[in-house]
Amino acid sequence: MKHKSDTRSCIQNFISFISTQFSAKVKAIRSDNGLEFQMSTYYSSLGILHQTSFVETPQQKSIVERKHRHLLNVTRSLLFHSKLPKCFWSYALSHATFLISRLPTPVIHNKTPFELLFQ
Repeated sequence: MKHKSDTRSCIQNFISFISTQFSAKVKAIRSDNGLEFQMSTYYSSLGILHQTSFVETPQQKSIVERKHRHLLNVTRSLLFHSKLPKCFWSYALSHATFLISRLPTPVIHNKTPFELLFQ
């Protein structure tokens, strides 16, 4: 995604992808109060609940912020230990995402996110 204006099409493509590939329904979308997420007609037509956070309340985003920090820490660690320059950041981030999705987590009863998604 290069611009904020691409957000709407990305969300619509993501919802379509989830319903087609996993036969699942998106029940809710949580976002800040950004105008790029305001698609109430689209959400209501699909029965999706749009939840927004209050302004200036970072504690509402604690889970997302923690996961984001975890992802960046793993990415930095991969780059540091491999002694690669920062120009490989995108590859390290992609690899970190791959690794994290295959690590068991106590939040989902010591299963991996990959295992839950693909049974």
